[in-house]
Amino acid sequence: MNRRAAPHRGIDAHYGDAEPGADDLRPSKTQRKQQSQDLQALGAALAELAPEQLHAVEMPEPLREAIETYHRTRSHEGRRRQMQYIGKLMRSADEAPLREAVDAAALGPARAALQLHAIERWRAELIADDEALTRWLQQHPDSDAQQLRSLVRAARRDTLGLGPEARQPRALRELFRFLKPFVPLS
Repeated sequence: MNRRAAPHRGIDAHYGDAEPGADDLRPSKTQRKQQSQDLQALGAALAELAPEQLHAVEMPEPLREAIETYHRTRSHEGRRRQMQYIGKLMRSADEAPLREAVDAAALGPARAALQLHAIERWRAELIADDEALTRWLQQHPDSDAQQLRSLVRAARRDTLGLGPEARQPRALRELFRFLKPFVPLS
């Protein structure tokens, strides 16, 4: 006895599709789940921000309230369910400014480290070379040239007596403090 194939098998077009291949334009279930998990992870990163950083972020009010509820929730299961709710609210929120806020919070310590390295570079250049002083004054005309010159001279005197195990002399620290307000965060 020959069996006939079920009517829905073996046919390329789905029932109700206007045209074959329309299914290709929609994201798959796996892609939708991945997007949902990404948004939930973004919501978790938002919930980890410091309160002052969180208040500076522009977001829908229900999302802000859900994150505040998450902070007040103490049970593990309650926090898990609240995080899922935050992920659901994230679907309707504009994700670009939220990602920028999370990225900016993550880069905060790195930016400060870059600023410190730039200050240390300037300090080393100023101590090593007189032309660095000219470059500094051209880039920062509002800095006090006389004070800077005296700090550089004192730092040069202090570096002559430095050994590998010696502490940083006072003039180097003062020069660093003088340069810090002029070197912006990167």
